[in-house]
Amino acid sequence: MLPQLYTNCAVDATLVVAGIMSGTSMDGIDVALVEIAGSGLRSKIKLLAFACYPYPADVRNRLLRLAEGEAVPASEISDLDFILGRIYANTVIKCAGEFGIAMDSLDLVCSHGQTVYHNGTASEAALASTLQIGQAAIIAELTGLAVVSDFRTADIAAGGQGAPLVPYFDFVFLRDSRVTRAAQNIGGIANVTFIPADCEIDDVIAFDTGPGNMLVDAAARLFSNGKRAYDINGEMAKSGRVAPALLSRLLNHPFYAQKPPKSAGREQFGEHYLTEILSWPEASGLAPEDIVATLTALTAETIAAAYRNYLPRAADEIVLSGGGANNPVLVDMIKQAVGSKVIRFDDFGIPNDAKEAVAFALLGSETIRGVASNVPSATGATHPVVLGKITPGRRSPFARCGLLP
Repeated sequence: MLPQLYTNCAVDATLVVAGIMSGTSMDGIDVALVEIAGSGLRSKIKLLAFACYPYPADVRNRLLRLAEGEAVPASEISDLDFILGRIYANTVIKCAGEFGIAMDSLDLVCSHGQTVYHNGTASEAALASTLQIGQAAIIAELTGLAVVSDFRTADIAAGGQGAPLVPYFDFVFLRDSRVTRAAQNIGGIANVTFIPADCEIDDVIAFDTGPGNMLVDAAARLFSNGKRAYDINGEMAKSGRVAPALLSRLLNHPFYAQKPPKSAGREQFGEHYLTEILSWPEASGLAPEDIVATLTALTAETIAAAYRNYLPRAADEIVLSGGGANNPVLVDMIKQAVGSKVIRFDDFGIPNDAKEAVAFALLGSETIRGVASNVPSATGATHPVVLGKITPGRRSPFARCGLLP
């Protein structure tokens, strides 16, 4: 049982929550409107609406430059922070309108924000730190709702890596009394949550396995001169051949030998790493399709290696989610590499693409209830913490919770 650290909102209250998520791929803004009754394993989660909205092209390009470590003035970060706040607020309003849901029926917005920097491991050179932008005060002002945001910093303050955070949702939603599951998300970065049958939350193991779509997307953009944002349906990989020598060198990256807890991002596997890869002799003379096929195989092979090296036993089911689950070539490679039953998150009643937005709706719901929702066994934190910061809205939400007068 997770500790309830404060009691402003009844743990068993029913809330209608907007979850907003944009991952490291920056391929769009996911908005889920979710009804959540209760907390923890007693949570009842009902998806009311879901939509994905693309970033404006110029905003996405500015974000990619920032996330890739390009030197920019502080004014650029500040400007994007406020621009994203306005964009996120408008996506919630648009989603509610498209599905005929009144804004005054919502209680809360839970916004992950856009990660532009993440370093989960402290070193002599730098402290562990993370930065997600998308100004919560703007979201609160434009929607009139209270906002929970900045989820990762509390875990880092408690000695964790600030990632992964979705394992709490995986535990609540996918735990089974008889079936051991590995929830494998494949976004820009790939991460796994291992949920033993009939487990407690301290039994959960979760960590980033390595690049998901990030390198493949970067290669598709490069080789198409920007015409492709990603490898659509794995078409480039399907027409290429995996290069064994290149794959072997790729697998020597030191991240894969690190023991969990561990997290990764563009700092390790962004476009700068692709540039480095293309300079290697092992990549010389290879067709673009062969490079993409090999990078796709890298994702599959590092997932399988992570299972062999860092999970206590094989899972009965591997539950795929994230954009990578829509790439049939990658899915086939994963099936061959892991040798276990592979299913999709969609099979559990929530669309694959909605998973992370729903997950952050749940995390924000727990914040309002005063319930800790990091998983220390996954992040390395020294203790459970309530995640996020609360920005009040103009309206008086939570009347049934007693949070605000």
